[in-house]
Amino acid sequence: MARESKTLTVVHCAKYEEDLPALDRPPFPGALGERIYENVSKLAYKHWGTYQSQLINHYGLNMADPRASEFIFEQMEAFFFGGDDSAPFTGGQAKK
Repeated sequence: MARESKTLTVVHCAKYEEDLPALDRPPFPGALGERIYENVSKLAYKHWGTYQSQLINHYGLNMADPRASEFIFEQMEAFFFGGDDSAPFTGGQAKK
């Protein structure tokens, strides 16, 4: 069996305010995807997936509706980078 050397890329995570393993690539195209790639850890993005599912289920969102997508992107930005503390749903934020 051959040995491999792998380099671990870390990022100072905006969500958890510590150095953690970085995402391998931007999660989606555009400015927000690039901002997440540069400032959010794999762990925080994994927790976002759980929180996003809770939002979709709680509000019964139809992700084919552009308003639902807009809402999710607003919540994503608030989840990772702070923002409006009066967010309508905060009960399910995943913690480390």
